[in-house]
Amino acid sequence: MAITVAGISFGHPGGETLFFDVSFRVDTGAHVGLIGDNATGKSTLLKIVAGVYEPEEGVVAVDGSVRYMPQSIGQADDPVTVREFLASLAGPRVEEAALRLHEAEQANAAAPTEQTGLALAGALGEWAEVHGFEVEAQWDAACTDVLRQPFAAAADRLITTLSGGERKRMALGALLASDAEALLLDEPDNFLDVPAKRWLEQQIRASHKTILVVSHDRELLSDAVDRLVTIEASGAWVHGGSFRTYEEARQARNEQLGSALDRWKDEERRLYRHFRKIKERAASSDALASRAAAAENRWKRFVDAGPPPAPPSEQRVTMHLRGADSGRRVVRCEGLSLTGLTGAFDAGIYFGDRVAVIGPNGSGKSHFVRLLGGEPVAHTGEWALGARVQEGLFVQTNDRPDLSGRTALEAVAQMGGSPNEQMNVLGRYGLAGAAEQRYESLSGGQQARLQVLMLERSGANLLLLDEPTDNLDLVSAEALQRALIDFEGTVVAVTHDRWFLRGLDRFLLFALDGTVGEAFDAETAIAMLEDPAFEPGPGSFKTLLAG
Repeated sequence: MAITVAGISFGHPGGETLFFDVSFRVDTGAHVGLIGDNATGKSTLLKIVAGVYEPEEGVVAVDGSVRYMPQSIGQADDPVTVREFLASLAGPRVEEAALRLHEAEQANAAAPTEQTGLALAGALGEWAEVHGFEVEAQWDAACTDVLRQPFAAAADRLITTLSGGERKRMALGALLASDAEALLLDEPDNFLDVPAKRWLEQQIRASHKTILVVSHDRELLSDAVDRLVTIEASGAWVHGGSFRTYEEARQARNEQLGSALDRWKDEERRLYRHFRKIKERAASSDALASRAAAAENRWKRFVDAGPPPAPPSEQRVTMHLRGADSGRRVVRCEGLSLTGLTGAFDAGIYFGDRVAVIGPNGSGKSHFVRLLGGEPVAHTGEWALGARVQEGLFVQTNDRPDLSGRTALEAVAQMGGSPNEQMNVLGRYGLAGAAEQRYESLSGGQQARLQVLMLERSGANLLLLDEPTDNLDLVSAEALQRALIDFEGTVVAVTHDRWFLRGLDRFLLFALDGTVGEAFDAETAIAMLEDPAFEPGPGSFKTLLAG
């Protein structure tokens, strides 16, 4: 089955148009990545294709069965069971039949009567009609693979007892094995460790389904998709290859578009036509008045800003992580053991190190950087920061109570500087347009950029980064990597991002058996992550032992 998106536009009620005139096609059996800057509407576009939202203009055609996995599936804390969780991914008919069958089974088991028996027989018949027994076999395989339990044993477990990675992996296993002809996957790689990411890439490559996937993972976009669709303010453009050839194609495309002035004029005409069209429609519909005003304001702001003096730089986000000098030994660990997670190990981290903290989910990586960041993490043994070390912590989940309720501008203002300086730094991080938005209303990528901005303003010389690229768009992730090269200080980063990992120079590996070791090059580290049975060569890995 194919997916056709033709000239669609969308804006949230009472807000500006998020995107317009977006057109592309995903051919039957194709695997296509959907990319773009944070807050350009990728997740919203996926919801439109899934039928969750209706476009204001344009048409979406999906000529077959489709299943949609939202980005938040790895994060929700709803008290639902594994059964309810998997049923919610199987389509309305299967979901209703599954829950009805479970209720009938419970009622008949609690107090069997002729009436409950008839109800159970009817529910079983309905379950058979929706091919429920085949679906249940898929759920059983997913539960066995991820939880090491059959579906019958895991069905009544609360989903909150599973990690974000387990939820994602179980959902993906069920969806990829389903009879759906197309899958819409919103950041399926978030919360997955490296073996799970590699598994996902292999599954996508081997699948005959039509797949449209939003992702910021450059390895996945290089290895698992056939084409890339980029969402931009003026619509969408399609690159007929993977991320490995994307930058070259993008540069060639920009050259073909002509001078910066020509591009500015084209965009000005597009914005003008769009607002005039909406304004004409608003003349006969009061409901469109606010949308027309917003479209006109967008055009006016664009005109008032004036044309660019030169073609826009490919680098639209600029991070200046300056840092400062510190003592040579930045972190000292002696006989350190994270309670219930690791055995005792000794380790030293020194000024200028770029340390990747890697390993499977549940091995203690995040606990380690949170401990170094001063959070209360149960442990034994000793650890200490060195002289003149000022740490700064980046939180993977964007959970920042200190920023809650504050606008982006208020968060920056509390760290000093003139109003002009504050707006300039927001502009460098692509956040000027969101200056008056509260932290909670920012997209995940905008929240992540604001976290990095706060690190920059803090002057920290020890950056403790927990999955920093998870929510960053491609431009922002590469801006962060460039900033870390020039950073005067030390970096300790938990990461499952293999592209990002290759830019670091030390690799602490936390294993599920509690051992902690160090790989001496990136490729050995990645090989050990992807294959637990991999045997590193002599001189390429050592186990860190206490004493």
